[in-house]
Amino acid sequence: MAVAIKKRNPALVIIFFFITFGVYGIYWIVKTKDEINGLGASIPTAWLLIVPIANIYFMYKYMEGFAVNVKKDNNTLMWFIVYILVSPVAVIIVQLELNKLAA
Repeated sequence: MAVAIKKRNPALVIIFFFITFGVYGIYWIVKTKDEINGLGASIPTAWLLIVPIANIYFMYKYMEGFAVNVKKDNNTLMWFIVYILVSPVAVIIVQLELNKLAA
């Protein structure tokens, strides 16, 4: 079952992230994980976000799903490093790419 990709304003994603002290960020990751999995990725359950060390594995798999199924450049390590070093930039890029695929 394919999940429809929702078009979101990347600037508002970042603003809501800060206003809600990160709660919206978790919601956004869960929703976009489902959208990326709908494109063929196999990102594991978002419950891993709350488990130390496992959250690193989750974000690696998330960025792998993004690189392979959305960006289609197979450059997982680069996208993971971008997320680790400058996560707001990674969030904006992920959302902009998903917006291109949104109906």
